[in-house]
Amino acid sequence: MSAHQHVQTPATTRDEDADLARWDDDGAPPAQPRTSPAAWLRVGAELGDRLVALSGRQDLLVTCRPGTRSGAPAAFFPTLGEIEFDAALFAPLQPHEIHPRIVGDEERYPAAWGVFVHEAAHAAHSVWTQPDAADPRVVEAALLLEESRVEGAHLITRPTDRTYLRTSARTLVMPDIAHPTVQGIEQAAAVGALILGRRDVGILDAGETRAVSDLCEKVLGAPLLAALTRIWTAAHQCADHDATTMLAHGQKWCDALDAAAPARSVPENLSDLLSGAVRVVMDSTAATDAADLAAQAAANNAMASRSKAQAQDRAQRAGQRRKAAATAKSVFNPRGTTVNPDGTTAPRSTPVTGTRRPTAAEQSAAARLSRALRAAAYRERTEERTTSPTPPGRLNMRQALARDAQRAAGSVPTAEPFTHTRRRNSPTPPLRVGIAVDVSSSMRAACAPVASAAWIVARAAALTDPDSLTATIAYDRHLTALTRPTHQAPERVTTFAANGGHHNLGDAIDALDHGLDLRRPGAGRLLVIVTDALYGSDETTQAVTRVKQLTNAGCAVLQLTLTAQSQHLPGTTLLHLPQPSSAPVAIAKAATDAIRRTR
Repeated sequence: MSAHQHVQTPATTRDEDADLARWDDDGAPPAQPRTSPAAWLRVGAELGDRLVALSGRQDLLVTCRPGTRSGAPAAFFPTLGEIEFDAALFAPLQPHEIHPRIVGDEERYPAAWGVFVHEAAHAAHSVWTQPDAADPRVVEAALLLEESRVEGAHLITRPTDRTYLRTSARTLVMPDIAHPTVQGIEQAAAVGALILGRRDVGILDAGETRAVSDLCEKVLGAPLLAALTRIWTAAHQCADHDATTMLAHGQKWCDALDAAAPARSVPENLSDLLSGAVRVVMDSTAATDAADLAAQAAANNAMASRSKAQAQDRAQRAGQRRKAAATAKSVFNPRGTTVNPDGTTAPRSTPVTGTRRPTAAEQSAAARLSRALRAAAYRERTEERTTSPTPPGRLNMRQALARDAQRAAGSVPTAEPFTHTRRRNSPTPPLRVGIAVDVSSSMRAACAPVASAAWIVARAAALTDPDSLTATIAYDRHLTALTRPTHQAPERVTTFAANGGHHNLGDAIDALDHGLDLRRPGAGRLLVIVTDALYGSDETTQAVTRVKQLTNAGCAVLQLTLTAQSQHLPGTTLLHLPQPSSAPVAIAKAATDAIRRTR
């Protein structure tokens, strides 16, 4: 069986140990440990603090020093209420580098922490005491079964400690195998209890323990191994205080081995075979744990990368919103001046040529569009019907009779004969329309119809709903506000010319987006871009990025082109107008569709 037991009964008291150590002197200078035992007192105290959570007991002392009295890496002394811990388990860490009181520090020394968790399991569940008259061999068998039983019981309340218990198996079991205290089939049976018992409580996997399982079946025979398996499986179900049952299992263990021993012959090199099989098991568990750790590290790295990317994306969006707010503030300035991309004034580059009074046809078109917008924005009243046992409401005679019948039968009336209908008006959604018109030299034909369309849409929106807003921006390299996002209808039509060069559609969209809240739901939202889209690659990329953000937010984006040579901006709905004069009608229809689709 095992070379040592983790539940120890001290043979001498502490004072006797001190007396023996005092006389154990050969005259040479006393050996000085590399690390003073006093330095480990703090580590032991902090382990004691963590032991409360692991074992649920507050009456235990943890001592940590180089070497232990029991010779085991760690041991639990029930009569002394003490767990002793070998400081060598923390190697190569020094005491000042170890802080068990900090949750998570145990990840730096998993082997030591696994042994500590194992002893904590003993402290929590090895609470039965052996009678004075018990057979020592039976007690030793019961304590052997106790090894896997306490780990299984601990795993029920703290399943996350499984990784550490797997690590402790590599630290504790191998020394037991290398220095056996029994021989023959008892040694093979002990290895089975230590390895396969941990398999059956879920510490080790079946595939990892196959080498030991096959060797034990070969040495012990299938019937004996099955009988021993039934014994340790039954021991796993034993209560913590039930000494009688545990000793009964120990007796069955001894009886099964005694009955099979005469008929079983074992190989001469059994110890070597068992050590090799256990080593295969431990190597397999180490490989599995390393793979799991690598997978967890990869998952953590991926999560960290995603979090970092999300943080960068949020920071980028916040920066873009701040830039859009600054752009909108500079473009929609009260003086109506043209601005550079950086927001500074560029009055000599304005495309505005003047203003004029709207024609009768434009006024008529604005009135028609206003009526169309009101019709599209109209929402039917919603009806909500509720029933109740008492008025007000319309009386339902069938329910009334049912209620009378229930009352006559002596049951609690559940019928509700009165029906009340509540009608509510649905709010009319406002309209948000932004128009960005390209005023580079290739767009001269669009100037007059777009100027007319901008006035018509702004006038109709103001007549339809006081919360509706429209705005128009002319852009080349610079930005100029032709109409501003106000609730008042413009009195005059702003005319402009197309003589510019290059394009700045990205900033124009930012200004319209921020000025009109094109990303906010609850309104009919439309962005109209009048352009041939003959841009450079950087200009196209910036524009397409903004268009994608708006469409993802539910804003409709319409691109109007006048020539067959025009390019399509990805993400927009392309509408080719061979006749520039049809631009007002197309924009009005798109605005009506946008407000009709609003929910």
